[in-house]
Amino acid sequence: MQSDIQEVTREVEHYSRLTAGIAAEVKKVIVGQDYVVERLLIGLLADGHILLEGVPGLAKTTAVKALAAALKTGFQRIQFTPDLLPADLIGTQMYEPRSAEFTIKKGPLFSNIILADEINRAPAKVQSALLEAMQERQVTIGETTFGLGDPFLVMATQNPIEQEGTYPLPEAQVDRFMLKLRINYPNKAEEREIIKRQSGAAAAVLPVATPEDIIAARAVVEKIYLDDKLLDYIVELVFATRESRVPGINVDNLIHFGASPRASISMTRAARAYAFLQGRGYVIPQDIKSIGLDVLRHRILLSYEAEAEDLTADDIILKIFENVEVP
Repeated sequence: MQSDIQEVTREVEHYSRLTAGIAAEVKKVIVGQDYVVERLLIGLLADGHILLEGVPGLAKTTAVKALAAALKTGFQRIQFTPDLLPADLIGTQMYEPRSAEFTIKKGPLFSNIILADEINRAPAKVQSALLEAMQERQVTIGETTFGLGDPFLVMATQNPIEQEGTYPLPEAQVDRFMLKLRINYPNKAEEREIIKRQSGAAAAVLPVATPEDIIAARAVVEKIYLDDKLLDYIVELVFATRESRVPGINVDNLIHFGASPRASISMTRAARAYAFLQGRGYVIPQDIKSIGLDVLRHRILLSYEAEAEDLTADDIILKIFENVEVP
């Protein structure tokens, strides 16, 4: 077992140069926000979609565009609006009068990295069009099903403060995002650096990785060792959101619906990807704690009691982490 872990660690060290190169390119245009860059890489390595939430002007869109530019792969930016139709995403059948036949016109989802900008501005019928694409990596146009590229990642942004003209994301769709990131304001030094950079020529982000590189790195991530005790720890954390079995916290009155099994799967994959970025061939409890909030915050539905006590999903999840015994 020890020799296997050492071998995986050597592979991790080899591919770490790849992810370090991607991060360096993204940071040419993103000041600070190391947390966001790291989580974007986790989504890329763990094959998981990401939802970025933050007030306007925090470079959410810029971060995703920079990540796509650092990869030699397809990229499509879709601006979600109230008048968007499902066909605008997946494509449609077009009638050709000359041949008297229908042909398929593919939509922008037929790419590798999809930036769904302001995703909560589109109505439910458009949101549902994403469900099959995000989960099954395929779309159906008419009677024909088409597979999507590999890698295929949806990175969506939304504004938490402006509610006019927006639609709440369906729970089924929110659950399909591996991570939900909360982006905060930069500090004073970072904001000063942002101003300085804006006064000069914009830095060019160079492509430093191919889809084949990402697929190979993912294969290494899947080999990263996760002990059975840590697997039990993940299960205990997820179950703690569903039932009151943890000493020190009663979630029955705070959580209306807990996290689904997809949360356990996402936490496992994200923890392995986080360990990869730390240069290790094995997962430790701190890896799970580091990514646990991002995996769980959008997967629990709070009760009226929790809202009355002015508790957030983050507050409750942090309590769960404090009270579930670490192996």
